[in-house]
Parts: sequence; structure tokens; C-alpha cells
Amino acid sequence: MKKVDLRIGDKGRITLPTKLLKALGLREGDVLELDATGRAIVLRPRGASVSETKGIAGRFEVDLEEIEQAVGKEE
Repeated sequence: MKKVDLRIGDKGRITLPTKLLKALGLREGDVLELDATGRAIVLRPRGASVSETKGIAGRFEVDLEEIEQAVGKEE
């Protein structure tokens, strides 16, 4: 699905077709970034921010020695 005709509705809203949303892996609540240049509009999914992903991998405890070994530093 490359080209989709959309109609601007009440209050300037547009609706993206479900087929397009599924093809792009988008869901309700996802945030899109809008770039308007000249008469062109480009919508892109906004990547997750640091605050949105904080804690997703759980909590890990690492001591200084492990960090130094990982970066190749020796005592």
C-alpha cells in the first residue's frame, strides 16, 4: 500500500486506514512525528524515549571490577 487518499474531517482530523496501520505495525496510542516541508507532509512513528523504556530490562547490579574488565581496563 503506497498511496492512500485521506479526507480532512471535523477539526482537521484524518483517519489512517486499519490496513495501513497493520502494515506499518502501528497501534492506537502510538505517537507520530509530523514533518511539513513546503506542501508535503511526512508522518513517522516516533521512537521510544529513554523515559518510556526505563526499567524495561529489569534491574541489574554490576560492580566496578566487572565494568573495568568489560572496557579492557586492568588494575
